[in-house]
Amino acid sequence: MFLLQFLSSFFAALITDINQQKVKTVPYDISVLERGDLLEVPRTLFTHFGIYLGNNRVAHLIPDILPVISADQSTISKMVTNNRLILGVIAKKASVRVDSVEDFAYGAEILVNSMDRVCSRPPLQSEEVARRAEKLIGSIEYSLLWFNCEHFVMFCRYGSSMSFQTSQFCRKVRKMVLSRTSSFLSLVLCVWMVVLVGSVSVCGVLLTLIIPFTIWMAS
Repeated sequence: MFLLQFLSSFFAALITDINQQKVKTVPYDISVLERGDLLEVPRTLFTHFGIYLGNNRVAHLIPDILPVISADQSTISKMVTNNRLILGVIAKKASVRVDSVEDFAYGAEILVNSMDRVCSRPPLQSEEVARRAEKLIGSIEYSLLWFNCEHFVMFCRYGSSMSFQTSQFCRKVRKMVLSRTSSFLSLVLCVWMVVLVGSVSVCGVLLTLIIPFTIWMAS
């Protein structure tokens, strides 16, 4: 199910990139933004986050495949499209870069400091938030689950690296894996493996029973 959703979203992203080039840049009122603000915009597969540095500049951690296959800085500096982003996620190549508000938002609506309402930690001083983001500009280790754009902005603004998106995803996966359906399917798979091998051993029988039983009890 998750694989199908990812593939469908990927092909949707391909179409979005083509259409995005035809859409005029959405005007943003940057006068309401302050240095250190946490900006949030929806992208194709997830919500993207950044830290406003002032003067129409946003620092954000974003995956990008282009630096892997090209050394042309003028091309790399252009807005990261969904194609580049998704392939960067797969390759685990990312950096904290500074873009204009328009390029960061990619035509989407911007939410400002909405995390302040859901995070239990109070935000740091605005200047400290911006300084933290500026110190991390450049290539950086990336993981979709363990260090993504949300981890980056949460560290900068609240002093703690966390991701609500990752937590929600892990809960969904846990619910899917530790389900009664998974227990039944694992039992069928284990029995099929025993039949395929053509031999029955104590160890094989125990694994055939223990794995589905464990998933069943945990569901």
